[in-house]
Amino acid sequence: MNIGGWLAHWAHVEPDREAIVDLSCDRRFTYHDLESGAAKASRWLTLQGIQAGQTIAILAQNRVGHVELLFACARKQIILVPLNWRLAAPELAFILTDCDPALILVENELAHLLPAGHPGVIPLEAIAPWSIPDGQDGAGNGVARTGKLASDAELVHSLLDPLTCDPGTDSDPLMILYTSGTTGRPKGALLTHRSVTFNSINTTLSWDLSGRDSTLTHTPFFHTGGWNVLTLPLLHRGGRVLMTPRFNPEETLDLVDKERITILFAVPTMYEMMMRSDNFGSTTFESLRFAISGGAPCPEEIHTRFRERGIQFKQGYGLTEVGPNCFSISLSDAARFPQSVGYPIHNERIRLVDAAGLDVTRGEVGELWLSGPHVFGGYWKNPQATVAAFPDGWFRTGDLAQQDEEGRTFIVGRRKEMFISGGENVYPAEVERVILSHPAIQQAAVFGLPDPKWGEVGCAVLVREKGQNIENEALKSHCSLHLARYKIPKRFEFVEVMPLTATGKIAKAELQKTYSA
Repeated sequence: MNIGGWLAHWAHVEPDREAIVDLSCDRRFTYHDLESGAAKASRWLTLQGIQAGQTIAILAQNRVGHVELLFACARKQIILVPLNWRLAAPELAFILTDCDPALILVENELAHLLPAGHPGVIPLEAIAPWSIPDGQDGAGNGVARTGKLASDAELVHSLLDPLTCDPGTDSDPLMILYTSGTTGRPKGALLTHRSVTFNSINTTLSWDLSGRDSTLTHTPFFHTGGWNVLTLPLLHRGGRVLMTPRFNPEETLDLVDKERITILFAVPTMYEMMMRSDNFGSTTFESLRFAISGGAPCPEEIHTRFRERGIQFKQGYGLTEVGPNCFSISLSDAARFPQSVGYPIHNERIRLVDAAGLDVTRGEVGELWLSGPHVFGGYWKNPQATVAAFPDGWFRTGDLAQQDEEGRTFIVGRRKEMFISGGENVYPAEVERVILSHPAIQQAAVFGLPDPKWGEVGCAVLVREKGQNIENEALKSHCSLHLARYKIPKRFEFVEVMPLTATGKIAKAELQKTYSA
């Protein structure tokens, strides 16, 4: 079930079909171009001596080279680790130590984020001719970007020879995507060839994708949404993917009409920025089959505004470890039940269970457990976390849900303390650990509060050390040295004494209720 053969199939069947539009360099790539680049990248990895089972990391914004490198790694059973360029240097340093990559490919623009002197760092622009425009390489030398298959006999042979794509096993890891953990340290979720393939199959079937569909990928490739919501499912299906380095609401709206986008995915914060853009009223959306929101609960106002423009709009649900496309809802049901994520996708089983692990009855709230071939392969070098996630063969999401009498599913909350700010997961334990590393802070409690723009933002309630008088801006500066910007609390509140539970723990629920009011 190696995904490395996906591009080769379309390169032979429909070589001139457009596969990717890379807006970072304003270039269009056919399936032949894409497979040619992946084959060249595969040969380059071989020349570097990278072996099956090793990891390589990439620190780069969305670009066609990202995709070609993933398929090159797939052919060789090499594990790709896309790095989050929004993280602070200490956070990246932990991830690099954990995954121990044989190589780190980095865009020049992002090189300053890496720890100084880290071994194995290679500038992406200088060594990856598959990822830069025609006519120049990192040193300004002429480079031939692509050519017809018939122009390179060796390349033709490598594409046609099945031995160049190591079949491996279904459970072999394809990539590691790091998610923050409740202990305050990131965990590497192992996405396997099987989990990615079945997410693609499930998405194609449940969302009725075809080779005529196109999407815009503006969520970054260090997120599962960048890869698995639509990029890989559409490339599997022979569709078309536009990709942009960073989200811009005006550009997104322009591209929907200009490029005839048929399916649009974004997180609620992105949709809010789009609907407040001056371009929202002038965009026709006539090519758009539907828009889907994910990553966080979507406010009713967003549903309403987009439907007023005649756009079919629905809510999705997923997570890095499963899918991430776990439910599907018809367009008619989405209009009648805008907060429902619908029914389980193909090849998936779900349970809603109580605290004792017993199934709840319909209408009752329970924790969502998932099972199926689209579930990930566990956490990298973290067997304890893996066992905890699969105590009896079901993946425990930590999210609370309920079903109506007809089986539609509604996500109603999160059992974990995690909150989602602008589509990004934030784990309070990680933020608290950083705040408490400051000598002026004695106690810290971090939780999420509702926010009209970002969905939720962090609030930190703090007790100072005796005699200390640190202020908000100093704490923000301290946090910025260790945390990504979206993790830094928007509010800092100082108290003399923390409320405690009967067991002596800080009563976060009480604090959250107080500051929400």
